[in-house]
Amino acid sequence: MSTPQPPFPDVTVTVIVHNDAGRLPRAVESVRRQTHRDLEIVISDDHSTDDTPRVARALAAADPRIRYLRLPENSGGCSAPRNRALETARAPHLMFLDSDDELPPEAVASLLAAHRERDIDFAMGAVRRIRVDTGRRSTWMPHLVAERRTLEGIGDDPRLFFEHLATSKMYARAFLDRHGLRFPEGIHYEDQLFSARAYCLAKRFTIVPEPVYHWYIAPYAVSGTASISNQRHLLTNVADRIHVQRLIDTFLVESGHESLREDKDHKFLKHDFRMYAGDLPYRDDEWLSAFADLVNPYLETLAPGAYARLPRSERVVLQLIRDRRLSDARLAARGLGHSVAPRRLTTDTDGRTYWGDRVPESIEARRELDLTDLEPDTRPFSLAQFRHEITEVVHGPGPYADLTVRTYDPALRLPVGPQRASLVISPGRRRLTVPFRLSPVRPGVFEGRVRLDPAAARLPLSGFAGVRHPLVGLTCGGQSNRSILLAPLDFPPRTARVPYRSGATPHRVTIEPEGHAPGRLQVRWTPVGLTTTLRPLATPRLRRAARLVTSALR
Repeated sequence: MSTPQPPFPDVTVTVIVHNDAGRLPRAVESVRRQTHRDLEIVISDDHSTDDTPRVARALAAADPRIRYLRLPENSGGCSAPRNRALETARAPHLMFLDSDDELPPEAVASLLAAHRERDIDFAMGAVRRIRVDTGRRSTWMPHLVAERRTLEGIGDDPRLFFEHLATSKMYARAFLDRHGLRFPEGIHYEDQLFSARAYCLAKRFTIVPEPVYHWYIAPYAVSGTASISNQRHLLTNVADRIHVQRLIDTFLVESGHESLREDKDHKFLKHDFRMYAGDLPYRDDEWLSAFADLVNPYLETLAPGAYARLPRSERVVLQLIRDRRLSDARLAARGLGHSVAPRRLTTDTDGRTYWGDRVPESIEARRELDLTDLEPDTRPFSLAQFRHEITEVVHGPGPYADLTVRTYDPALRLPVGPQRASLVISPGRRRLTVPFRLSPVRPGVFEGRVRLDPAAARLPLSGFAGVRHPLVGLTCGGQSNRSILLAPLDFPPRTARVPYRSGATPHRVTIEPEGHAPGRLQVRWTPVGLTTTLRPLATPRLRRAARLVTSALR
């Protein structure tokens, strides 16, 4: 039985859609099943050319709370369909949902309760990110939404610039109308500008820790179907981000919030630029040059304090781009966040140590590329930074691969002569350690060969499904060090079926490059065969039965 349409609903939820007939019903159903039912749903169609109009009309016919709007022409973005729906919304509180996402059942109730507790301009909650390829769930910016709190403006916590999603919030219609706050049309990354304005204009807003939005992430979608945020390979995408940043900067000045500029600049460097930085190793020289042309003029305008708040590894990449040392920037970007050393370090006459093979020329570059405070030559060996790169991969006829590993020791922490090393990988709780020898090539550089054979790993009897990244282990003076292993960017993956002798179910095992930042070597295990149905069994007796069935099926 359909729900009667209330004369003045409490909340209007706008679902924007364009050529997404397949997922639209899921999004709309997530609104229909809200525990708070006094709402209206506006499907705002950005002139779809697929089956979306028919699907949307059928949904509207099934529930009087649903209305369907269709724009006369495609706007190419999210802003116009949101604004058209906002013009017709009848409720005093407004929310926005994209057709490929969902609202958890309590979302409307949680945010509306915050509005009814006190007079606020908007309420916001936690966003759950869901990987469509793995189903893995995580919370977007969890430290910002960990506890319930009401803020008297963005100045109470400028870190909230990082939480720039317009969809995680319920707005008071009166607040939006009072400031003429609408989504900017004709640009991408409109949420960043809209949210920055909302944060700065709001007198009071409340954060609730409950999840209010399910954001589905397809990180490796083909370019034609990827969301705008996943099209970082396009230089127009870079230009769009910078254009929005400049609009935000102008707004901060005009609205009297220029004191927040460093916080906003830090967000740009730590979030927006950082997304591109992780991809730099995969870009060619022409792309890198055009990227530097786009970003460098804007980087020159940012507050110096925004750079100072970054980890040194990220500051190094930024400075190398600004100095147009593009090949070096590509090297520095590999392994960001994983304590990967440069291939070379250089020390000046004053004993200062710098990233790379030269002493930087400018004062600014010397400041940003100075690694002296990291104590590369004296820090504990377990924390010492090395760089392990695979220079050659030779696949065997079976599931194994012979790897040539080159180790860079730029701070000369290893003793002279051959080194004992090990390749370490742990599928499940079982560790596979393969010793090998690293021979000196020249001071600070070693090379060796090691065989990675996933068939030699001992898997749990119930099998193992997942991805693991091998580490390189080194020892010195009784201390050990383990660091990530960087793969060639484009070697062809190799997949083989492995019948494990330990009694575990057979697996399909793939050795491949990670395919995205930080570009590690990875091994992927997938159980195969009839016995995979036995993997969820938990008791010892049932696991023993699973082993017997596995043996019988061989």
